[in-house]
Amino acid sequence: MSRHLLSRRTFLRAGGVGLALPLLEAMLPSMARGDGLGKTAVIPRRMVAIETSMGILPHYFYPEKTGRDYQPSPYLEKLKGHRNQMTVFSGVSHPEVDGGHQAETAFLTAQPHPGRGGFKNSVSLDQFAAEQIGVLTRLPSLTLLVSSENHQSLSFTRNGVMIPGEKSAAKIFGQMFLQGSAQEIEAQAEQLRVGRSILDTVGERARGLQKGLGHRDGERLDQYFTSVRELEKRLVTAEEWEYRPKPKVAYTKPADIADMTELVGRTRLMFDLVRMALETDSTRLVTLFINTASIVPKITGVKSETHSLTHHGNKTDKLDELSRIEGAQFAVLNELLDGLAGVKEEGDTLLDRTMVLYGTCMGNANAHSNDNLPVLLAGGGFKHAGHLAFDQKKNYPLPNLFVSMLQRLGIESDRFASSTGTMRGLEMA
Repeated sequence: MSRHLLSRRTFLRAGGVGLALPLLEAMLPSMARGDGLGKTAVIPRRMVAIETSMGILPHYFYPEKTGRDYQPSPYLEKLKGHRNQMTVFSGVSHPEVDGGHQAETAFLTAQPHPGRGGFKNSVSLDQFAAEQIGVLTRLPSLTLLVSSENHQSLSFTRNGVMIPGEKSAAKIFGQMFLQGSAQEIEAQAEQLRVGRSILDTVGERARGLQKGLGHRDGERLDQYFTSVRELEKRLVTAEEWEYRPKPKVAYTKPADIADMTELVGRTRLMFDLVRMALETDSTRLVTLFINTASIVPKITGVKSETHSLTHHGNKTDKLDELSRIEGAQFAVLNELLDGLAGVKEEGDTLLDRTMVLYGTCMGNANAHSNDNLPVLLAGGGFKHAGHLAFDQKKNYPLPNLFVSMLQRLGIESDRFASSTGTMRGLEMA
């Protein structure tokens, strides 16, 4: 019987999200079909999404002119080596996302009104992508955290549950590169099989509850079954990966930095880990939440706690300290871009194949404003537009950028959250 290629332009609509079909073997040309775990000969596309929590000073970030010939602002000057592979956005935001600091949880979900009581988040951009391409790598996604707090992240499941961020670079390094003994591998695989068995038991018991349920309870139970099936699939894939050798790398296991005030050092450590993960194709999807609140970073000229500095009241001394903190963050971001640009992959660079999204949930932290968000996108194989400026009063939807990013990953989704299309003015290379 002849095999026909299936189109991936089939969607289920739910909660403002276009759910594309998962990547099936029948959707790939025969020469691109993989080795049983989804590995294909197609060009790997990757995404890194980074949010810094305390806003970004607008007048240090936005250039005055639009287009490719803009004069770099103080922060963009630190990234000038990558200006031809970068687009800066102004006049963008998430429609109906408000709540000041509470909006940090909606940076990759665009779920409305995170500050209201009873708020329930939705799936984040990275996890939506992981549902489609996570099977291609050992780790479907990496959820990282630089913070003095615990259990924060940008990543949320389809049911709106936060995936806790990992603060230990050493632990993640071990998961990616340190091969266990045969006994340890078998023990880990057995744990995964036990987990699947438990899910089977729980599922059977839950199915016994279906009879006699009302409509709303029936819908909730259907959502539960969907979550169980997704977890079962991930456990099967994880078990398969346990028996595959981990990549051998020349890097040594990093030592975690315990001092929370070492903002730059801890961020650099995570960025190094991100580069290693992408370079070895251990994952193609990474999020990093950088929470600078409640610390006095060890940066020359800084003597105050970051959160209090964001309420600067336009006082020169506070603005100077805050710009030093943010400037240091852009300098270390430049190191990440340099590192990705320095890795060659089949004639491209890792930056050519990796979208790096960097931004914040507040356009003006002094006023807790959630519009006019400072955001940039570097790399990833786009015809970058320099400075794309939209209406400062009637903002352009940032989720449109997310749709463009999903399509760049090869996921044929035409909608995400409150998007109205793809990002106007940004084309694929």
